[in-house]
Amino acid sequence: MARAKVVHRCRACGAQSASWLGRCPGCDEWNTLELVESPTPLQSVSVIASRVAPIGAIESPPTVAVPTAVPEIDRALGGGLHRGSVTLLGGPPGIGKSTLLLQLAAQVAEHRGTVLYVSAEESPSQVRHRAERLGCLHERLLVASDTDLDAVTAVLEREVPEVAVVDSVQTVADASLPSAAGSVVQVRHVALHLSRVAKRLGITLVLVGHVTKDGVLAGPRVLEHLVDTVLSFEGDRTGDLRLLRAVKHRFGPTSEVGLFEMTAAGLASVVDASGRFLADRRTGQSGSLVTPTMEGQRPMLVEVQALVAPNEGGSPRRSAQGIDGARLAMLLAVLDRRAGLSTAALDVYVSVAGGARAAEPAADLAIALAVASSATDVALPGGLVALGEIGLAGELRRVGELDRRLLEAKRLGFDTAAVPAGSDVDEPPGIRLQRCSDLSDAVCNFLPLD
Repeated sequence: MARAKVVHRCRACGAQSASWLGRCPGCDEWNTLELVESPTPLQSVSVIASRVAPIGAIESPPTVAVPTAVPEIDRALGGGLHRGSVTLLGGPPGIGKSTLLLQLAAQVAEHRGTVLYVSAEESPSQVRHRAERLGCLHERLLVASDTDLDAVTAVLEREVPEVAVVDSVQTVADASLPSAAGSVVQVRHVALHLSRVAKRLGITLVLVGHVTKDGVLAGPRVLEHLVDTVLSFEGDRTGDLRLLRAVKHRFGPTSEVGLFEMTAAGLASVVDASGRFLADRRTGQSGSLVTPTMEGQRPMLVEVQALVAPNEGGSPRRSAQGIDGARLAMLLAVLDRRAGLSTAALDVYVSVAGGARAAEPAADLAIALAVASSATDVALPGGLVALGEIGLAGELRRVGELDRRLLEAKRLGFDTAAVPAGSDVDEPPGIRLQRCSDLSDAVCNFLPLD
């Protein structure tokens, strides 16, 4: 026999409490605890032991990534989508998530099989209008518009598509739960239910997720643990560049990045990323330097721009876009103490042009030289690239994949590279290596100061 145990459950987040509280201990919402009864067995429940086997004896069928025919999506996913996998795509409103997935759905429908696009935010006519504009009309691309979880499940079980897109998981709700759509309880329940259905039927499922103002996925943190892959779609809404990053990927690395350009005909894959980032670069001006970065297996050249300006009073400003602000503060301190170039009383602005990022330490030397160039108002050579990690003693440390970075720089016409003195790489034909032992050495080589 089971005896009913009286508990209080939060209708917003599902947290439970033995007694009523005015404020939920789980989500800090007020007056959300409701009285419920939870059956609790008086006697202990027997535990069924799961099968145990040596790890080498476990069958492991190969997982094959099926290309989507969208090159930059395949790049970010390490080859394509896996059958029966669940992918969560997040990004700010208006960035182009629906556009990207509609183009993906049309390509899959043309090359692989039936695709079901469940729009829980727009009507079928709105989806049709966008598809016409993007040239994504295809007879095997099915569209449904519903926010009820049971209805969405029924459509999935009836059609059993090759790929299913649910846009978005925050707007689908289970009517049997008391909380509203988008709440923590609903989002977790909907994602878990749809994931189980997709894996049971062998459907490749793609869920669209909203993000908060801080840029993280909205909803419970467990949502990211329920899926196989988490993709982040980033970019400046006022610009045309979009980046697709794999934040989590159970089938491969998470370092790859897909690059897109928003056009009137939708999102177009950018094959030559370096050329795209450097298209508007102007040479002969102080505070500008190019550095080769690595995004997964792809070398990309990005332009680091720095502006050092007089401070008008108060605390000097430090602004960093595309690089870590704490890293910039450290590099400014090293410039002061190890290279004799102080910016303590000056405003310093550093940006990676074109909306790119230079998050790896290999960009340290380029950032420091760009700041020094702007502070002295001396332009760096136009054919120069710089890469190297800077230590607190001012020493330059070696970076990985140096040969691939240099080949990319040579392809775009650069003829000189500032690298750490200890770099174990031969000088490639067509590009001269300037080996520098420390930051002071690099500054003296390229910014001759009186």
